[in-house]
Amino acid sequence: MTTAEDLPGVEIWRGGVNTWDCDEMGHMNVRFYVSRAMEGLAGLAAELGLPHAFSPYANATLVVREQHIRFLREAHAGAALHMLGGVIAISETEARLLQLLVHTATGQVAATFQTTVAHVTPREGEAFPWPGVVHQRAEALKVEVPDLAKARSLDLSPFTPTASLARADQLGLTRIGLGALTPTDCDVFGRMRGEQFIGRVSDGVNAFIAPFRDTVAALADPKPARIGGVVLEYRLAQLAWPRAGDRVELRSGLVGADSRTLRVAHWMLDPTTGRPWATSEAIAVTFDLDARKLVPISDAARAALTEKAVAGLGL
Repeated sequence: MTTAEDLPGVEIWRGGVNTWDCDEMGHMNVRFYVSRAMEGLAGLAAELGLPHAFSPYANATLVVREQHIRFLREAHAGAALHMLGGVIAISETEARLLQLLVHTATGQVAATFQTTVAHVTPREGEAFPWPGVVHQRAEALKVEVPDLAKARSLDLSPFTPTASLARADQLGLTRIGLGALTPTDCDVFGRMRGEQFIGRVSDGVNAFIAPFRDTVAALADPKPARIGGVVLEYRLAQLAWPRAGDRVELRSGLVGADSRTLRVAHWMLDPTTGRPWATSEAIAVTFDLDARKLVPISDAARAALTEKAVAGLGL
């Protein structure tokens, strides 16, 4: 078992889980994992020599281009957590950062984040080179990605986005969310806060994915009495940044299934222009709420799910 002493990085955040951070599954919702990661990003920026990067008067800030997340352990109300961070790699204008959310009482890792950020102008979002001090400090903060933070079921290779409203209609993707951003959904520069994408997916995903979970449970042996769902791994790519008043539409589809997991894709689209704001792939499981473990997907369930999968769906 990995312990706190084995983990790389410096402390960039510390806090805990509130009752209102938890969802119907009884554990901290994914949006709050990401909101902690965004707070931790401010801490890591300070370690890199940019202590005011997220202040209204900053002359440079960081925007998230992409994030890979693994959810490893539940976090319940009252749990104490802290976050460690470091630099995996840095280029002229971007960096790939490691963030580890840790259960303080046990030293076990609750979630891992590989976060790719760009150094940009605060309001226009135009990338420009890091100052020299950042490169110097990045060397001292260099870390290797531990095995528990590496991609397991998702490919992190570069990709060409395929998301659009027209393609969502063509593929018959399910609408799971529709709305507009309010000022409180946005950061001090007016851009959508980082947790909004995954949070809005979480808000609307149950109606979409419940029939797939029901199929898994109905064809399981033994059949669980009560089921829910848990996401294990996420790859999110931010393609553009909506602002207060911009409309967002969420479309989802089943990519496929194996003996344990469901693979789904979620697109955040601009319903006015049809262009994508963001895109993601996720690995999820059907969860036995009494046994607190995943429900395996039988051959019969997998065959039924394959009929529901959307051919060619991805990022």
